[in-house]
Amino acid sequence: MHAIGIDIGGTKIAGAVVDDDGEIVTEDRVPSPARDSSAIEDAVVDMVTRLRAEHEVAGVGVAAAGFIDAAQSTVYYAPNLSWRNEPFRAKLTARLDMPVVIENDANAAGWAEFRFGAARLVSDMVMLTIGTGVGGAIVTGDELFRGGFGTGGELGHIRLIPGGLPCGCGVRGCLEQYGSGRALGRLADELADAGGIGQALADAREAAGGRLSGTDIYDLIIAGDGGALTALRRLGSYIGQGCATLGAVLDPQMFVLGGGVAQAGELLLEPVRAAYLENLPARGFHPEPEFVIAELVNDAGVVGAADLARIAARRSAA
Repeated sequence: MHAIGIDIGGTKIAGAVVDDDGEIVTEDRVPSPARDSSAIEDAVVDMVTRLRAEHEVAGVGVAAAGFIDAAQSTVYYAPNLSWRNEPFRAKLTARLDMPVVIENDANAAGWAEFRFGAARLVSDMVMLTIGTGVGGAIVTGDELFRGGFGTGGELGHIRLIPGGLPCGCGVRGCLEQYGSGRALGRLADELADAGGIGQALADAREAAGGRLSGTDIYDLIIAGDGGALTALRRLGSYIGQGCATLGAVLDPQMFVLGGGVAQAGELLLEPVRAAYLENLPARGFHPEPEFVIAELVNDAGVVGAADLARIAARRSAA
């Protein structure tokens, strides 16, 4: 049973027909008209129409960053799009005449890793996407956790440092301010300003016109530069502390790390594990989860959204 997955981002809309095994059969991509609700709707309808032309599909799953209600129908708020209390499923269902589900993009990506990727052999997992911000997804007892109102799993906004750095969500000290790609840039800048071990970072910043990019930092990490590795280790320590808090509540068998920063692989996982164990209650008497890097990378959103649509269609038909 094929299904269509659509991943709506701030700059692009990606779509694919996905089979039962999570394999992409065909795909499509267009620029995202992020500030125009009607244009987004039109773009998704057009994409689904193209994708379903040569394939029989059971339904459509749409993933987008934002708060989605528990019925997987209404987008309460999407920070990078123009939606506010947007009844997106009803609009798409009326125009497409087929089952539609709406899902948070991090949830969709986490579900894809659980079903077909790094966490496919466990029943309980937590995924953290370490990009510009920090996204998250929770699977417990083989079910995706959404919470009572549908907006659970906002793991980037657990409180890490009381009274810490201000966050875009309106509070201070969130994990996102200490464990994201943006945070890595801030840590790298601090080391560059201090000189010494941060000299290569300072040189790279000067060569880049006064601002370090993620690529600049990553290249120095891979080259083994002491300053860049120190910034990464500090970032990993914050992420590990956050994981320890999540572990005390959720007791997952596995933590999956995705997003751009996770490309550092074991160089990131090592300090994350160390900080997790330092903060693990009853260490030595508590089973230790695995820490792994996500496998599906850029395809996770469409694959997860399609699979959730397929599951919803089966349940509806039962």
